[in-house]
Amino acid sequence: MSRDQAAEISAAGVRVDVGDMTTRYLLYGLLPSWFVPGLADWVMHRRSRIEDTAGTKETLIHSLMMAEVGIPIALTLRYEVNPLLLTVQLGGAAVHEATALWDVRTAVRSDREVTPLEQHIHSFLESLPFGALSALMCLHADQVGALLRGGRGHRDAWRLVPRRRPLSPGYLAGIAAAIGTCVALPYGEELVRCVRAGRRNKKRATADEADWHAPKGR
Repeated sequence: MSRDQAAEISAAGVRVDVGDMTTRYLLYGLLPSWFVPGLADWVMHRRSRIEDTAGTKETLIHSLMMAEVGIPIALTLRYEVNPLLLTVQLGGAAVHEATALWDVRTAVRSDREVTPLEQHIHSFLESLPFGALSALMCLHADQVGALLRGGRGHRDAWRLVPRRRPLSPGYLAGIAAAIGTCVALPYGEELVRCVRAGRRNKKRATADEADWHAPKGR
């Protein structure tokens, strides 16, 4: 927004709180929309029959990636942003990116088909954490500065501080319900499916080996 536009809005008696609007965008726009590519990725895994290719190993990697993103999000919803929380967020984003590379490498080496559509979905899942984190760092530039100084001068820099303005129970319940519906249930189903397929394949391999070593009739 240019200075002239800002002046026109001010003259018209309209005040725009950029910080408040950005916070609303993160809470009611970006975070809820995050569930969409996550659910779409599960559909791609199911269509490519992950249980018969990469199996349990890849789905456990998916669980690890969700934890790497989910833990920082959960802490951010409950605690104030400070150098400690920023460190957790930055570390989670970096580790998530490394794990994402491991995930794709595992899928490709298992001969599971990773289609262009699934790769495009992955691009959203990888970019959204950095988009959210960059917006959050703009909102809390003072805490970014404190982090760069090692937390010096901030008494609570390295401890979790409950939010001064807690989010409403209704909002937190809605996010929890979305996590259960769009993350826990589908990816839990994927894990169960992969474990069952792994056991079934192991039993089949054991039976085939027993048949191979069994005495052949004359």
